[in-house]
Order: sequence, then C-alpha cells, then structure tokens
Amino acid sequence: MTVEQVKAARALLGWNQDKLAEASGIALPTIKRLEAQSGPVAGYEKTRQAIRSALEAAGIQFIEDGQPSGGGGAGVRLST
Repeated sequence: MTVEQVKAARALLGWNQDKLAEASGIALPTIKRLEAQSGPVAGYEKTRQAIRSALEAAGIQFIEDGQPSGGGGAGVRLST
C-alpha cells in the first residue's frame, strides 16, 4: 500500500485526514506524518494494517501493481 493509494482512497470516500484517523484509530499527527511522504506507507505494520482495514471497511479495494485492473499500475477503487 502506498501513500498515493491512501490519499486516492480518502478522496474517493470524501474523507479528510481527521476521518481516516477516527476510522482507523491512528492518531491524526501520525496520519499527517505518513501522508507527508511518498511511496510505500512507512511505519509499523500494525499502523499500516489499521489504515488499510479502515479504508477497506468503507468500501475501498486496493489494486496492487501488476494485478488486473483494466489499466496499469497500482491504484484503488470503490467496491461495488
């Protein structure tokens, strides 16, 4: 999971960083620090999993690089 995927997922959901922090149980300063980077989400595995789980519970599907998606590269989409 990349920072760019997290930001795109938040945009699809209409979530700001506060909402992601609330939904994931991760402190807002941690969300801000992680999103200030680019590339793979840094930090503890537990933190990454909490963010991913919150987004997936809200309907986000992560598309990994090389996974069939009708396009190229990694991304996200809303589950139908």
